[in-house]
Amino acid sequence: MKIKIAERTLCRENSLFSFKEKIEISRQFEKLGVDAIELPRIENVKTDTLLIKTIASFVKESIISVGAGMNAEGVEKAASALQTAKKPRIRVELPVSTVGMEYVCHKKANKMLELIKELVSLAKTKVEDVEFCAIDATRAEKAELKEFIIAAADMGANLITVCDSAALMMPDSFKEFINEIKVILADKNVEIGVMCDNKNGLAAANAITAVTNGANTVKTDVSGEIVPVETFAGIIKNCGDNYDLTANVKYTELNRIIKQVNWITGNAKNEKSAVTVAETLDSGIKLDKNDEQSAVITAVMKLGYDLSVEDSSKVYEEFLRVAEKKNVGAKELDAIVASVALQVEPTYKLINYVINNGNIISSTAQITLEKAGERMQGVSLGNGPVDAAFLAIEQIIGHHYELDDFQIQSVTEGKEAMAKALVKLRSGGKLYSGNGISTDIMGASIKAYLGAVNKIVYEEA
Repeated sequence: MKIKIAERTLCRENSLFSFKEKIEISRQFEKLGVDAIELPRIENVKTDTLLIKTIASFVKESIISVGAGMNAEGVEKAASALQTAKKPRIRVELPVSTVGMEYVCHKKANKMLELIKELVSLAKTKVEDVEFCAIDATRAEKAELKEFIIAAADMGANLITVCDSAALMMPDSFKEFINEIKVILADKNVEIGVMCDNKNGLAAANAITAVTNGANTVKTDVSGEIVPVETFAGIIKNCGDNYDLTANVKYTELNRIIKQVNWITGNAKNEKSAVTVAETLDSGIKLDKNDEQSAVITAVMKLGYDLSVEDSSKVYEEFLRVAEKKNVGAKELDAIVASVALQVEPTYKLINYVINNGNIISSTAQITLEKAGERMQGVSLGNGPVDAAFLAIEQIIGHHYELDDFQIQSVTEGKEAMAKALVKLRSGGKLYSGNGISTDIMGASIKAYLGAVNKIVYEEA
């Protein structure tokens, strides 16, 4: 039997992942071969919708599953954000235990039944793939739980997931529980999933017990709060043949990808700082302008990155620009990847710029950008070269954004050090940041400004 893995690392409460980190985590899990990547319900419509649409532009093989919250508005938001996803899923997650229904939703069983029917049926009109998650199912009244999951199935749910949220069950009890769910859904064309809390260290054991007794989807994460993905995938790899269990996971990539995600999330047991990692991986990375793309991307892989074909081309293009002025080592290469890979598709692209500055002339900037194949030029005076450059860009785009912060720092050493610029713009009361890397301070500043502008334009389109 093929076991499906639904990865929930990005649903972790109080996570502090950046926009780029969320995209990278999603890409790593798709490369691993997980069947679904789960995202939480939409809180900030603009920001969260932008994230989901950006992830959808990268993730094509895994299902993108978005939580619907607890009302019809949440379903509508999830559906809107998933419009461009190749494999969209809406996830209706509601508490079904007596205490959960009353404490979280302030509802009795009859009202919860109505809500389940309403949200699942609405979600089904938006996407074909709908999941109903019965939160705290193992503490629910059996008669009520039966009503809830039958209603969800009748309203069109393709997958019904039962959750041992309180981690109360031992494997033998969980086996009986899953068998009861199988009987309830015997005449329904739905799949059964499980999500097991790991507070007592039994989540993986319960999950394996469930799949050997008829469940076929298991929710995992990298933190170990629920079933640890590395542990569960390892069990399938090592024991699956004996029980006719398989999964889509690329086992040869498992350890590398989990370490990469752990490094991003900060959960690795041997966590190192970015500086330490760069120093450790500096082993002989010395590139120059004569190196071909294959050599550069091989060096990028040594740094722990796994880039798409598109991002590999962007990195190599930026590498050539930097390599014209200096040799490139691990620190420079790491900075290049951070600057050009995993970015939102730009509306405005920098073609060229000319900056004039001195102590006896006014600073001027002439900048050429490209939008949808059309080149546009702006020329401006400013109070210094950076001010002139930003004003020239504003002249082109026809809009002024409040500059909230601007920083320049050196990311490498020496007289040909690479500069990193950070720009924060404010639009509609919200901050948007962009960064740029270059051996030229002005080049880094312009790239950073455009990075922030492109995020604003993308989100407000």
